[in-house]
Amino acid sequence: MGSVSFTVVVVIIAAAVVAIAAASVIFFRLGQNRQKMIFNEKVGSAEQKSREIIDEALKTAENTKREALLEVKEESLRQKNELDKEIRDRRSEIQKAERRVSNKEEALDRKAETMEKREANLSAREEGLNKKYSEIDQKTAQITKELERVSGLTSEQAKEHLLKSLEDDVKKDAAKLVRELESQARDEAAKRARDIVVTAIQRCAADHVAESTITVVQIPSDEMKGRIIGREGRNIRALETLTGVELIIDDTPDAVVLSAFDPVRREIARIALEKLILDGRIHPARIEEMIEKAKKEVDQKIREEGEKAIQEVGVHGIHPELVKLLGRMYLRTSYGQNALKHSIEVAHLSGLMASELGLDVRMAKRAGLLHDIGKAVDHEMEGSHVQLGAELCKKYKESAVVINAVESHHGDTEPTSMISCIVQAADTISAARPGARRETIETYINRLKQLEEITNSYAGVEKSYAVQAGREVRVMVIPEKVSDADMVLMARNISKQIEAEMQYPGQIKVNVIRESRVTDYAK
Repeated sequence: MGSVSFTVVVVIIAAAVVAIAAASVIFFRLGQNRQKMIFNEKVGSAEQKSREIIDEALKTAENTKREALLEVKEESLRQKNELDKEIRDRRSEIQKAERRVSNKEEALDRKAETMEKREANLSAREEGLNKKYSEIDQKTAQITKELERVSGLTSEQAKEHLLKSLEDDVKKDAAKLVRELESQARDEAAKRARDIVVTAIQRCAADHVAESTITVVQIPSDEMKGRIIGREGRNIRALETLTGVELIIDDTPDAVVLSAFDPVRREIARIALEKLILDGRIHPARIEEMIEKAKKEVDQKIREEGEKAIQEVGVHGIHPELVKLLGRMYLRTSYGQNALKHSIEVAHLSGLMASELGLDVRMAKRAGLLHDIGKAVDHEMEGSHVQLGAELCKKYKESAVVINAVESHHGDTEPTSMISCIVQAADTISAARPGARRETIETYINRLKQLEEITNSYAGVEKSYAVQAGREVRVMVIPEKVSDADMVLMARNISKQIEAEMQYPGQIKVNVIRESRVTDYAK
């Protein structure tokens, strides 16, 4: 009984376990089916949404395509309209041009007809004139034969005789007139001119400093020379390239020489080098920076010197560019004479002489100040400083009096006013004043040689001498070949040739000497 109960219990427990297992299997299957249904529902919903999105995208793409096609059609239509308009405009221009050409052709045809008629008339007139000329030639030949028969001379001999007699008469009259005019002018003007010039010189005193084409820069020690040269010479190359100035570094103790014909470049190089020496940092980048600063300083100095010059002279209203060019002349020299100081002195002398003569003092000073303005640019541009100065004055609207004074102060053109003559005289006084200018011995010797070559080239000259440091030339002529009348013309021709061919400060006196000696012996 007990074993049966135990068996029953076991069976019941087994049945319960089986039932629980079966229930578990059933619940598991049901869960799987449920999850599968949920999954299927989600998949179906996603497919539905994707189909809706695709449909919406297709619709949007279709609309975009339609709009793009419309825009392309509109743009194409607009371009076509513009092209049609341009074609119409060009056709209209071509038609206008064709009409103009046609009108010109008609006008040319009419002119050609008129020219043909004129040529026909001229031909007829020319025929008539030729007939008259032939008649005149016949009559002239008859008259010439008759004159040759009466005079006993041929036409060529008569012509030579007439020309020779006219030449002798004209030469004598010209020499006589020149002597009379020179004597009269000398008598009347000598005292007045001497008084005016002496008064002007006494009232004007100016200092001059002799300058050259080199500048010496002092350095603290010879060790600085190596730093200026730099590694493999890069510093000195940078300095020479950027300034256009040659640096001479030799055995001269504690000094570097700057050599250049352009004084502005030389001054820029001097200032830049002095700044570099003080700074101590010398390398290409620093060199370039210092040169730019030096350029600004020199430009400022040039403007200040130009303004000081016009203030000192008392001339106003000069164009700013001319003022700047005047300042550049502060760094320019001529035979060692500072060009700006020379111009200021000429301006003062011109004003003093103008006041003595009762002329416009301000205009005389203005012309005197600007007379050498071409020297500010003559090393950069082709042409003499006279031509360049006249062009600058014309460019900046200076008056005709000033322009003529610039053109005529070296005798290149004839002076048209008294102010031009005053400026010419003042320039000569300033240049010829002792101590104002200096020359090299080579230039001096060449001038003496050229003077003697010019005078010896004239026929009838026996010998000539350049004296008084080239300020006078004495010409000895052969009395049998050169008459008293010829002497006057020879002196004038020599002076004109010297003016045309030579460059010299001040003036040169030409003395032509003719001496006749008759020797006899009393026996």
